[in-house]
Amino acid sequence: MHHPLHLDILQGLARRPASISPKYFYDQRGSRLFEEITRLPEYYPTRTEAALMQRHGPAIAAAVGACATVIEPGAGNCEKARALCQLLQPGRFVGLDISADFLREGVARLGAALPGLSAQAVAGDITRAILLPPDVPRERRLVFYPGSSIGNFDPPQAQQLLANLRALVDEDGGLLVGVDLRKDVDVLQAAYDDAAGVTAAFNLNVLEHVNRLIGSDFAPEGWVHRAFFNDGPSRIEMHLEARGRTRVSWPGGERDFAPGERIHTENSYKYTLPGFSALLAGAGFSRAQAWTDDRGWYAMVHARP
Repeated sequence: MHHPLHLDILQGLARRPASISPKYFYDQRGSRLFEEITRLPEYYPTRTEAALMQRHGPAIAAAVGACATVIEPGAGNCEKARALCQLLQPGRFVGLDISADFLREGVARLGAALPGLSAQAVAGDITRAILLPPDVPRERRLVFYPGSSIGNFDPPQAQQLLANLRALVDEDGGLLVGVDLRKDVDVLQAAYDDAAGVTAAFNLNVLEHVNRLIGSDFAPEGWVHRAFFNDGPSRIEMHLEARGRTRVSWPGGERDFAPGERIHTENSYKYTLPGFSALLAGAGFSRAQAWTDDRGWYAMVHARP
């Protein structure tokens, strides 16, 4: 019997075109490769967001006001939360992540770095309804969703996720979210297809992870990384393309791929500020304020109900 969690992999491989969810990028090697990506010269989002937070920190803190609890979905190693918690001085931090062990280490490091902070880890999938422990107070919550991860969801899913986050806060709370903006296509494409090939290794690693999860026999050397900007839906797409005719098998199934046939592994939507504000409004956040870098490449947006 297949693990029910991995049923979506089998369903994705049966689709035409085939797809694998980007959540399967993040095994241990994938998480390490992603940290390497964030340090690449071509990969501007992490650096730009950090500089924005540093430069506009006081203005962001003033907009947020008194904050009792910071809640971070997809918290991972909690590095970004450290700077925010130093800035806002909340009493509590709650990190949510699907990868519970990685998260627990991050939360422990955060708690050690900020002794006045009560930090806790909650394992969970943020794409479903989010349940917090009952002892987390409702008042003055800030949901912190950095890293432009919102871009990985199709707009209807992104709006649903934002609505799930809206349900975590009352009128006195808010959301602080990182958003990658539309810009020159060459800049966008280089960020997802770097010269050193780190993003290619990251994309191909998903096949190794899937092999372990479902017992398939993908040969990564038979596939090539493709990343490009699709202007209509305003998104970067990542795919794996078969170099030649190949048959992939797993217990209970198989699939033939023609030369040049692709498996779609990720989308990363790039927004305009008016477009993103409309998405927020649809999710129940009616008031939004944004800070951008000088080039207008990236935004931190604070939204209130």
